[in-house]
Amino acid sequence: MIVYSYSKAKQNLALVLEQAVKEGEVRIKDKNGQIFVIKPELKADSPLDVKGVDLNITTAEIIQFIHEGRNRITTMSSLDKG
Repeated sequence: MIVYSYSKAKQNLALVLEQAVKEGEVRIKDKNGQIFVIKPELKADSPLDVKGVDLNITTAEIIQFIHEGRNRITTMSSLDKG
């Protein structure tokens, strides 16, 4: 575990941050002996961030499917009422 003095960390902030990413954390000790831990924040991936699937269909085909589905729903609704 690397411990930097406050002054060294201040002079070499980019290096300290790189080291934190590489090692998982870096410690900085101030003049009073207090130690601080610098850690990179973990990236939280969204559960909605998924890869797309190539279905080899056009926009026009997608719109046609939507219209067909809506027409089916409308037809079923009118049958239920009648």
